Amino acid sequence: MSEDAQDLGITESKSHKPGEWYAEVVQKADLADYAPMGGFIVTKPRGYALWEGIQDALDGWFKETGVDNAYFPMFIPESFLEREKDIVEGFDPEVAWVTQGGHDELEERLAVRPTSESIIAPFMADWIRSHRDLPMRLNQWCSVVRWEATETKPFFRTKEFLWQEGHTAHATDGEAWEEVWTRLDQYARVLEEVLAVPVLRGKKPDHDKFPGAETTTCVEALMPDGKSVQSATSHHLGQSFAEAFDITFADEDEDEQTAFTTSWGLSWRALGAMIMTHSDDQGLVLPPTIAPTQVVIVPIWQADTKDDVLDYSEGIAADLETAGFSVELDDRDERNPGFKFNEHELNGVPLRLEIGPNEVDDEEVTLVHRPDSEQTVADRDGIVDAVDAHLDGIFEKLYDAAATNLAENVREAHSPEEILGTIGRHGGYVKTPWCGDEACETVIKDEIAAEIVMQPVDEQGGDSAGEPVRPDADATCGVCDEPADEIAYFAKSY
Repeated sequence: MSEDAQDLGITESKSHKPGEWYAEVVQKADLADYAPMGGFIVTKPRGYALWEGIQDALDGWFKETGVDNAYFPMFIPESFLEREKDIVEGFDPEVAWVTQGGHDELEERLAVRPTSESIIAPFMADWIRSHRDLPMRLNQWCSVVRWEATETKPFFRTKEFLWQEGHTAHATDGEAWEEVWTRLDQYARVLEEVLAVPVLRGKKPDHDKFPGAETTTCVEALMPDGKSVQSATSHHLGQSFAEAFDITFADEDEDEQTAFTTSWGLSWRALGAMIMTHSDDQGLVLPPTIAPTQVVIVPIWQADTKDDVLDYSEGIAADLETAGFSVELDDRDERNPGFKFNEHELNGVPLRLEIGPNEVDDEEVTLVHRPDSEQTVADRDGIVDAVDAHLDGIFEKLYDAAATNLAENVREAHSPEEILGTIGRHGGYVKTPWCGDEACETVIKDEIAAEIVMQPVDEQGGDSAGEPVRPDADATCGVCDEPADEIAYFAKSY
């Protein structure tokens, strides 16, 4: 094996060393590199293109549902944070502070935004005067800094990360709940329809909700190593932020009312979930819906067939590009076909077209799927339709495999020993009745570093909090054996 081929290959095993394997995939597939400051990464063009794929989908859906993009400063005066005490208490260990500008010490410390409720809410208060100004829906694409992050992992957990954060104000509690569920549905949709990652939807237990929120809803994705990833959250903030920042409006009778607010966000952690879910020991695997290059054409020639093979390949590339596919024709002279195959597999290109003299003579194309190396032959005349169908098939393979993993890894347990043993042996989610006492979560967390990641909600949607899924009437807590009227999903998490 050549030195170049060795450099290309993934040396760690996904099943045996998932952390080391993941880091190697991210670097060798050219998605990101490590910054000189610990806990930060440099996002390379191929990695940023994946983030743009998420942006393109979500931003369009946001705008279809009345959201306007804006941008607010990354620095937040300490006095603004202190107006919402739960924000200060909840984020205090994570806040990075600026105390000096140039040579001068600042009169007031500035927080590097850990989240933006406390800088956006005062402006909402200024901009909202009447019920006619509602609902107000703002979103910004930006980065935030949370300094407490340890054991950092590209995209999953870094001190600075990219995300979007939406902030809205509404006249009624019901309208605010409609907003919460609309955004959660869009997050589930981007995970499932763009990233091919199935999710569970629900809410966080009260002790783990966003600081200052009445309710935090979430989508959770299960990774192949049995850990859960909180992929996005949508918060019903009630009137706490509106009261703290005086977000009021005159109703139709000219009476002053306090608004109801929400906030919601998805970060590039969703990319980490996608990479971890689909990729393998050969490298990155990408769904066609987000892959920067959907199809790579690898011409295979000898000296006497080069011109014919390249002409034939160029014609196919032109047809596919005209049809709207993202195509690369890899006609490099200095690399042999085997090297090209390995490189494009490492980079996660979903579909490879192989074209040699036989394909030219027979007016055919050989198609190879990235996820499983399935190989088929298609007629040249129908290549556009064939590629379209094969890309759909590749997406279905990826989604179905992840959905099977999720379905097979939700288990029930009814005692602390069962919960600990099930998570210890299998990972995944353990579903159990719960009394609602945080102390029962602590019993499990102290033993095995698993926590309640989600509580399922029935009939979610509409203008209410939704009805929690209830256990049987005589159910008892899976930890303390006291009466239970809630369901909890325990799991280890990223």
